Parts: sequence; structure tokens; C-alpha cells
Amino acid sequence: MATSPPFPTYPPGPDGLVLRHPHWWQRRWVRYGALITLLALSGLVILAMVRRQTGTEGFLVGLGLAVLPVPWLVAAFRWLDRVAPGPWRNLVFAFAWGACAAALIAIVANSFATRWIATADPTRADTLGATVIAPIVEESAKAAAVLLVFLFRRRDFTGIVDGVVIAGITATGFAFTENILYLGTAFGTDQLSGGRGIASVTAATFFVRIVMSPFAHPLFTTLTGIGFGVAALSAERQHARRVLLPLCGLLLAMSMHALWNGSSTFGELGFFAVYGGFMVPVFGLLTWLAIWTRQRELRTVRAELPAYVMAGWLGPAEPFALGSMRARRAARDYARHHAGRPAARAVAQYEAYATSLASLRHRGRKGKGGADFVVRERELLDELWKRREAARPALEYAARATVPAPVYWAPQFGRPAVPYSAYNPYWS
Repeated sequence: MATSPPFPTYPPGPDGLVLRHPHWWQRRWVRYGALITLLALSGLVILAMVRRQTGTEGFLVGLGLAVLPVPWLVAAFRWLDRVAPGPWRNLVFAFAWGACAAALIAIVANSFATRWIATADPTRADTLGATVIAPIVEESAKAAAVLLVFLFRRRDFTGIVDGVVIAGITATGFAFTENILYLGTAFGTDQLSGGRGIASVTAATFFVRIVMSPFAHPLFTTLTGIGFGVAALSAERQHARRVLLPLCGLLLAMSMHALWNGSSTFGELGFFAVYGGFMVPVFGLLTWLAIWTRQRELRTVRAELPAYVMAGWLGPAEPFALGSMRARRAARDYARHHAGRPAARAVAQYEAYATSLASLRHRGRKGKGGADFVVRERELLDELWKRREAARPALEYAARATVPAPVYWAPQFGRPAVPYSAYNPYWS
């Protein structure tokens, strides 16, 4: 029977240490209960406010139209997070915060600030509210979700991709609630004015917010997420860097949001100029950055895991298979076909833990592993060892199935043809 290689030892604790039970307000179930209660109450209040403004029929129409881009946006961010997927609870929290808490903060604060400005300058209240107040309030409210995950789910927040995903999901939830409000209000306007068809306010609002710019809010908040993601890659002793980078990302998000909201004041074609000349290029640039970062994670897996092969923790083919999305998918399919869904789930978890292990080792080699590096490494190796029986055959198969086919070299100088498999460890 195979035995586990020796685990790294836990760091010794101080002599005479007495474990104390946490106070009642420090218990996990208390924190979870308070957070769920807060989000539920925020959801009920925002639901009542939106329904009062749009009416029941407008609310239902807005809800039906606003939900259309949500699955596509969530799927896009989940695809981006496939290399080292974070837990679902973080994504559920981010979406709920954006749709409930952040939306409630934005509606209340924006309304209060606009009314306050109107007492001094009634003619410019709406413009200043949209271009100054709304970007500051809304981006700060959405950034709060990223900050909370960064502070309290630090192990799940290890780089740029995590920041982009949490920020994007939060903004998707916020845009969902905001779209219900705008589309429901537009439908109510059409009901009063008799607007119908493509000339209706509802159709125009749907085209601008759902068809042309469903990525607007995720794009703004992604800049904040990138700031937090770069901060997560910094060493713990770099305190100024870990504070200033998220603030810079937040300021960029506010600036882009203000430019987008103010585009309608730039003239008849101002909206299209900002959309085509700024929003679309920035969207393309950030998309490229996110995909490049994902590919860098795969390269890190291929570079860092061979050390664990030498120590006996991983099989020789695993760094190659775990560093290829095609091979990962093939491994899950193999496990599902031969051992069912539980085995496929175990392989998926194995892939995620192995990616986290590679990332941890990469940060450790750069002096950014943190004080709990040894303990965290032990935990990840534990999780890999528990799933090795399901994962290793699947990954071995995936490595063989996805490696390029053997190429025979032509005879030269009287030597016989030599198959590439002679130099490739994944073919025999």
C-alpha cells in the first residue's frame, strides 16, 4: 500500500499556550448570520423602492429584460476563473452585495446628494449628480465587496484574476438591479405616452443598456479589482503598495464611470464617440490582460509543480496536464466516464488545489508567501493526497491524450529514423 511522503512540519507554538474560545460575536455562524441578514434586508428594501418607482407591471418587465445579460456575464467571469476557481460562496456574496447592498447605498446616496445640490444650483443638479456623485458613490459601494473578500477571504484572493472576477460579479449584480429600475421606469413612461415598438423609450433603453453596454459596470469595477489583485501579489511588508494600488484602481474606475455618464453632454455624437473611441478599446485591453494573466497562471503551474514531482507528491505527467486547460478538461471527462460524477468532481478539486499550490510556491520563492506558508502548503498537499486515487489516472491519461503526436525524424548521415517519443516522457 502506498504511503504518503513526509509532510512539512507545522511551526512550533509557544510553550504553555492556552487556547481560548472566541467571543460570541467572533464565531463564524454569527458573522455569516449578520451578513445574510444585512443582505436580505437590503434586498427587501431595494425591492420595495424599485417597485414603488416603477409599479408592479414595470418592475416585472424590467426584471425580465434585466436578467438577460446576467447569465452571459457570470459565465464569462467563471470561464476566466477556471484555472483556479474560487468558491461559489464568494461569488454569491459578491453578486448579492452588488444587487442589494451596493444598489441600496447608491440609490439613497445619489438621491440625497442630487437634492442637496439642487438647493444651490437647480439647473446643474442632474448633470453633477450623474457625472460626479454617482461615480464616486457607486464605485465605492461596489468596491466594498472586493475589499471584504480581500480582507476576510484572503486565501481565495491571490492575484489579478481573482480581483477581476469578484469585481465583475459584484458589478454584474449592481447593473442587474439598476437595469430593472431604468427599464421599469422606461416602460412606465411608454405606458403614459403610448410609445410602442422600436420607437419606445423601453426599446431605446434596452438597446443602450442591455445590447450595447452590458459590460459597462463590470468594466468600471474591474479596474478596482485589478488594483486589489496587484496588491494581493505584493509582499506583506509592502504596506503602502497594498493600500495605494487599490485606491488607484478605485480612482480609475470612478474616472471612467464619470466619463461614461458625462458622454451625453459632449454633443450629439458624444455618446458614440466615448463608446467607440474609449469604452470598446479599454474593454478589449482589459479582456486581453485578464486572458494573459490566466495563461500566466498556467505557466506558473508548469514551472512550479515539477518540484513536487521530484519529492514524490505528484506523478511525472501531472505538471504538463495541470498546465493545460485542454488536458484538464480531458482528465475530468475521463474520470466522469470511468468512475462517475464524484470522481470528476474530485479531479476538478485536485486541479484547483494543485494550481493554488503552484501559486503559493511561486509567491514563496519571491519572498511573498506570508507567515503561514508552511501551514498552507501542508493543507494543500493534504487535499491533493486525499484525491490522488481518482486524479492521477485521469491526469496521466489526459497527458498522453493531449500531447502532440510523435513525429519521426528523417534518417540523416546513415542514422535510422528516430521517433520523437524517444525524447518525450509522455509517449512510450
